[in-house]
Amino acid sequence: MAVDSDIESRKVHPLRPHDDTSARAKRRGLTLTGIAVLAAVALSGCGEQVKRGFLPHGVTANSSRVINLWNGSWIAALVVGVIVWGLIIWCAVAYRRRKDDTGLPEQLRYNVPIEILYTVVPLFMIAVLFYYTARDESALLDTSKKPDVTVNVVGKQWSWDFNYVDAQTYEAGTQAELTGQPGVEATLPTLYLPVNKRVQFDLTARDVIHSFWVPQFLQKLDMIPGRVNKFQIIPTEKGTFQGKCAELCGAYHSQMLFQVKVVSQQEYDAHIAELKARGNNGQLDNTLNREHLEQGQNVSNGGSN
Repeated sequence: MAVDSDIESRKVHPLRPHDDTSARAKRRGLTLTGIAVLAAVALSGCGEQVKRGFLPHGVTANSSRVINLWNGSWIAALVVGVIVWGLIIWCAVAYRRRKDDTGLPEQLRYNVPIEILYTVVPLFMIAVLFYYTARDESALLDTSKKPDVTVNVVGKQWSWDFNYVDAQTYEAGTQAELTGQPGVEATLPTLYLPVNKRVQFDLTARDVIHSFWVPQFLQKLDMIPGRVNKFQIIPTEKGTFQGKCAELCGAYHSQMLFQVKVVSQQEYDAHIAELKARGNNGQLDNTLNREHLEQGQNVSNGGSN
């Protein structure tokens, strides 16, 4: 009797395998649901970043053009990557070594259709990418429209000068001292711009090559001695934005910082009036450089090194 009871206890109930399978399926479903919920939360938190391709938040009228070109290039690259990865995996699986293999697979010297495909497709891709890049670059560097404000930005080792051309006033910058303490931002050269006005930057350099870069403008342009590079923007948002030199220009390149304040027209006019009240009349000399200072030459119009 006891033996029969023990045997009976060891028997597997016909419903138990079904119950175990259902439990596992339920747990798997809950796991997948949890992953989906977490992914949705993560994507909702960075949805705006994904839309702009993880670029900084653009604050000019040109920002959407830059973002569209950036995202389009990445999408095209991803499509090509997926195709290439798929072909690699397919070849690895379809032509893997098998137990009954007696030798090498059939060797082909030429396959004209594939060679034509591998030549024409890359050329087509490069042509399309070149077209959109050239189109957007031409638009971003177009200076044919009359600007509301023109600023001559002068790069120098290792700071910035700002000539407000229309107002005939200027602001001279000095090298930033990064102490690690609060308040350093207040000592940086600051460029004021009126919001929703077309601004043209005339970029020049006094010594070596620099690069004018405000990350949230989504544009930058080199400053080359003896040459004037230009581009225009329309700031669309008020605020204070950080700028820096994006071209390695010497020992203190990392300290070549500045700020841009996009303000209302009234605040901009007030700042221009303040600069003139300080005596900053005229324009800083673009020809000023270290050689002039070392030779003791006089520089007019309030030049600075």
